[in-house]
Amino acid sequence: MIYMDRPFKVGDWIRSPDKEIEGTVEHIGWRLTRIRTFDKRPLYVPNSTFASIAVENPSRMTNRRIYETIGVRYDDAARVPVIVAEIKSMLTAHSAIDTQQTMIVNLNHFGASSIDILVYTFTKTTDWVEFHAIKEDVLVNIMSIIEAQGAEIAFPTSTLHLASMPEIEGPAG
Repeated sequence: MIYMDRPFKVGDWIRSPDKEIEGTVEHIGWRLTRIRTFDKRPLYVPNSTFASIAVENPSRMTNRRIYETIGVRYDDAARVPVIVAEIKSMLTAHSAIDTQQTMIVNLNHFGASSIDILVYTFTKTTDWVEFHAIKEDVLVNIMSIIEAQGAEIAFPTSTLHLASMPEIEGPAG
């Protein structure tokens, strides 16, 4: 009997950045592994393929990451330090955020039409559906913090500066 050390087992969600392989492992056979893709198609992968590709196993992750850039209007620049501090405070107090993991909330970039704040943190859950509910709650809280400071989330804008033109005198008539 040939023993193959696999980075996955039946029931795991796997994906490969090398190939278009992503889904839940349903069956591991001698020759093929059957994966159910997220659009519910069966995908049959020869086991030899796994010897030559990288395989990620998100099923074994310990946390899920929230990684967002929040743009605030340039008109609200003076309010950014308070907004950043309040977002950090909200995340630290949030029961679904793992405060033992890396947490970053900082002014990160002066964008074309916004002052960008990086929000980088991890949830305690790995469940995909629960993660999205937590992420929604965090984003709604961030919107509330920005609004409470009298600031606004930026949207792409352009400023047009018109130069003064000297008046041209027309023909005397």
